[in-house]
Formats: sequence, C-alpha cells, structure tokens
Amino acid sequence: MKKIGFLSFGHWANHPSYKARTASDTLLQSIDLAVAAESIGLDGAYFRVHHFAAQLASPFPLLSAIGAKTSTIEIGTGVIDMRYENPLYMVEDAGAADLISQGRLQLGISRGSPEQVIDGWRYFGYEPEEGEADSDMGRRKALEFLDKLQGIGFAQPNPNPMFPNPPGLLRLEPYSEGLRERIWWGAASNATAVWAAENGMYLQSSTLKFDESGKPFHIQQAEQIRLYKEAWKKAGHKRSPRVSVSRSIFAIVNEQDRRYFGQEANRTDQIGMIEPGRNAIFGRSYAAEPDQLIKELAADEAIQEADTVLLTIPNTLGVDYNVHVLSSILQHVAPGLGWK
Repeated sequence: MKKIGFLSFGHWANHPSYKARTASDTLLQSIDLAVAAESIGLDGAYFRVHHFAAQLASPFPLLSAIGAKTSTIEIGTGVIDMRYENPLYMVEDAGAADLISQGRLQLGISRGSPEQVIDGWRYFGYEPEEGEADSDMGRRKALEFLDKLQGIGFAQPNPNPMFPNPPGLLRLEPYSEGLRERIWWGAASNATAVWAAENGMYLQSSTLKFDESGKPFHIQQAEQIRLYKEAWKKAGHKRSPRVSVSRSIFAIVNEQDRRYFGQEANRTDQIGMIEPGRNAIFGRSYAAEPDQLIKELAADEAIQEADTVLLTIPNTLGVDYNVHVLSSILQHVAPGLGWK
C-alpha cells in the first residue's frame, strides 16, 4: 500500500491553450483541485514553491485555504527554499496552517535549488554568515525552524506585558503539537538524505538528484533511500520514517491523453547540470496504456522503496483534466501495483 498525492508546480501564463492564465487562476484552481482530489480518494496535495517566477511562491495562505475546505487529504510543499525564510515567522505561519487543517500539514523544505534571479534571497534581506555558503545558510535556517517547532520557550517575557503571560520563557504561537514530526527534507544527494534522517525529517526525493554513480536514475534514487533508512534507524528515532518520490506518470486511456503525452512514451533519463561543476540526473517520464505502465513502474526500484508517490501534474491544463489524470492512475494503474 502506498500513499498517492499530486505535486503541482503552479505555473500560469497568458497562453491561449492554458486554463491557468493568471496567479488568481492558479491559486483558486489549486484549491479546487485539492478538494476534487480528496473526493476521488487521493492522499495528498503538494505544491512547489518558487520565487520571482510566474509560479506559486507563498505557500501558507494556499495551504490554509485548502485546509479549511478539506478534511482528510494531506497538504504539503515540495519544497520551501529555506534560504528565503525567516524561521521564526515561518513557525507561526506553519503552526496556523496546521491548526486550520487539524494536523494534516506535511511540510517539505530544503536548502533550495537554482532560481530565477541571482542570489534571490539577498533581496529578501538574507546573507550567509562569514565563511558560509548559501546552501549552508539554508540548512542552518532549517535547523532553527525545527528547533522552534518543538514549542519550548526561549524568549524572555516583558515584566509589564499588555496581556498576562504564562510562567517561564515564551514560545512562538500558535503552537501546533506534532508538526515538528511532519517536516520533510528535499534531498538531491546521498549525504543530505543521511543528514535529513539524522535530524528526524522525512525524505522527499524528486525527479532529479546529483549523479553520484552513473547508474540509472531510479537505481541511484533507491540507493539514496536505503542510505536514508539506515541512517534513520541508526539515529534511534521512535517513529517510522517516510519517503516520497516524485514521478511524471500519465495513463493513456483516450485520444486526448495520447495527444498530450503520447510523445513521452519513450523518454529516458537525462544528464544535466543544476549547479556549476556537478552533474545531475533527471528521471524519465512514464506515459503509456495502463497495462504497460504497470510493468514499467513495477521495475522502478525507487518507487518500490518509497511509501508515498507524488504525481507531478500539468496544472495549466485545468482542474477537470487533472482530475482525469489522477483518476486514471487510481483506477487503472494503482490496483495493479498494489498501491491501493
């Protein structure tokens, strides 16, 4: 059994074939899609976060709105770039969103990926400390975020407050119990997956990772997941680890599907570069008739290792078509793989 969710990049553009032409379209359609996904039995609604782009950026208003209109579906991100964040303010936002959703937040964070502008986090007022790379800054902020999510008081109270204070040091409010245990780390390397396990975060592994062995993508990703699980066990955490992998999977069940995704059928892994001096391997897309999809996905080692599969969706094609895409996987593919 696996949990199945969708992952939306939240694009919009004033293009005649797009259903999402404005930011408003994308935000409102994201809410509608999450509600519809819950109604068909999907387990999660996840959203990418990108700054300085015509894509979703500030996740907490969206997550809160979805939380208020749904009741069972997990709600999350994949991922928030911690280089841009104030960890303390983020604790407050995340706590509020989790309380609104009654404990359904599954928050994916990371040190960040290449962005639309050079050092975009500088425009947000953040600078690495002396001798610190921007990736180090992202991980440092992540650890501070995790620390403050524990709800332990740290701030000295005013002796003459406007409102009465409880005894002792004060914590950030609103506090949502259990949220600290539902934070995921988006890891692009084996080392950061191990680091995530050591720090008690679940693992999100997307459709790319650094090429660390030259092996096919799904094998490298499966090896990353096994290292993560070993590190989690060694760290002695009391709860079970969770791992998600993202995939572009399209079941071709009608001519519209074939027109949109028939050309994806023979795609293979690709090698590229997401930062200077390091090759990355990008996983293939899957698009075929259901019986063939089942065979291909059964051979994907990383999917077998994960407990959650996030289906990347073409959000610009609108809510109705994406409900069809997700329903096709639930009805025609998931049962054949034992996912449901």
